[in-house]
Amino acid sequence: MDNNINNIPVEKFQFAKRNDLYHDSKFETKPVSYFQGAFRRFCKNKGAVVGGVVIAALVLFAMFAPLFTPFQPAYYDMMYAYVTPKSNLFADSGIDFWDGYKQKDTNYIGYLRDKALAAETGREIIKNGEYTISKDGSGYSYRYDTYYGVGFGKYKIISVEEFNDIQRYQNETGRQVLYPVVKFSDRPTLEKNKYDANIYYKVENPNVATLRPKLDQKGNIIPNYWKYEAGDTNSLIPEYNSLRIEGENGIVKDGTQYFYAYGRRVDGGIEVRAEYYEYYIYQHTQVLKDGITEPVFLFGTTQTGKDIFACLAYGARFSFIFATVVAIVNFIVGVIWGSISGYSGGKIDLAMERFAEILGSVPTMIVITLLKYHMGTSSQALVLFIAFFATGWIGMAGRTRMQFYRFKNQEYVLAARTLGARDTRIMFKHIFPNGLGTIVTSFALVIPSMIYTETSFSYLGIINLEAGNTTSVGTLIAAGQQSIMANAAYVAIFPCLFLVLLMLSFNLFGNGLRDAFNPSLRGTED
Repeated sequence: MDNNINNIPVEKFQFAKRNDLYHDSKFETKPVSYFQGAFRRFCKNKGAVVGGVVIAALVLFAMFAPLFTPFQPAYYDMMYAYVTPKSNLFADSGIDFWDGYKQKDTNYIGYLRDKALAAETGREIIKNGEYTISKDGSGYSYRYDTYYGVGFGKYKIISVEEFNDIQRYQNETGRQVLYPVVKFSDRPTLEKNKYDANIYYKVENPNVATLRPKLDQKGNIIPNYWKYEAGDTNSLIPEYNSLRIEGENGIVKDGTQYFYAYGRRVDGGIEVRAEYYEYYIYQHTQVLKDGITEPVFLFGTTQTGKDIFACLAYGARFSFIFATVVAIVNFIVGVIWGSISGYSGGKIDLAMERFAEILGSVPTMIVITLLKYHMGTSSQALVLFIAFFATGWIGMAGRTRMQFYRFKNQEYVLAARTLGARDTRIMFKHIFPNGLGTIVTSFALVIPSMIYTETSFSYLGIINLEAGNTTSVGTLIAAGQQSIMANAAYVAIFPCLFLVLLMLSFNLFGNGLRDAFNPSLRGTED
């Protein structure tokens, strides 16, 4: 092809018209700042957004859940050990979920004991009264209420003042706390059965370890209450005037009027049979007045009767606050140390790196052991903080140093230095923002790493955070490991679920931050 302009025909040359002239058009879009662009890139990563939402939910749970429970980590009640999760929303729903029941497999005598407790208290110990019998007739299976199923526990000795106050409470509220007692001479022979307040009925043989209830011809439990004649109050607490088992005026047998004895005078007070569910409500609403109105544990309880929901909420709050504080301190120290080391280079970098390597070679376990030995009376949280800070900033310093080595000889840095920019301006205005993606991602992943490490130490018993209203997720997981043998896997499920969600969410969130703050992706968000 001939490109000689001299060969172009004259008729091809035309004057340009005014409408044919083109000018640069004004940009209609607004300028996007560094962080606005990073936010847009982050939002494009759906996994990171989901991770951020889950993290926000876990943080809100840790911060506000303790405000919605009257229980605290220091609270425990051995009578309600291993009760199953219960929510009032599901308790009356008719479905077998979150209702405080659990599947119970027992023999005929165990079934009769639960049936006797239900008959006396009117509670639904066996859900809907439904049960199944094994083919050989020896096994009974049914849904068992772990709250009402506690029954009476052992005979309780209370003061005369408390006895009278319970009577007042019963008369005012109509809630029955005390039930008739069994005469001491009529109780089973063996020590473990003699003080079992759930055995209010007659038994076939009172001298054996496993007591079999005696039934009437209709198959009903036969009560063995202590009766006394009207007017005969010798060694007995005067009868109630409002709460009777068989009527306000007692019972009449063979022309003689009898009353049931609700207490037995013993050394130190009065021995009574108190249904623990109602006694629990009385204690917390009338005596302690601590805001607890009834025994309902949303996530169930541990082997010591601690509320799992409260322990998990307080433990998660401690973990988040502790890990965030440690991460911030390590971030500040690590960034300053790494930036100075990476930017300076030479002998300064060599000396700083050797110091960091020597310090980082000391295992955290040894640091904690030495600190516990020399700070035995100090807070375990303080020991853990010092141990994490002693070596925790080294990783952040190394990553920051790497970024400074990567960018400090770039053209824009040399240009800034040529124009007379100060070292601090070059370090934190030009180099640091370009390495921010890696640094911020590392900071985001330090928090779950701290929580995981703290959880591991408390799980292994190296650090004990069970002091006052402080606890740890690791302590709950350790309790859950023991509970699996007791058929109470829910003790481990909730803290493990929290830890799994936390680790997965932070990993997704950290990946999103890495892409969002990557300078090479700037301008690709549209």
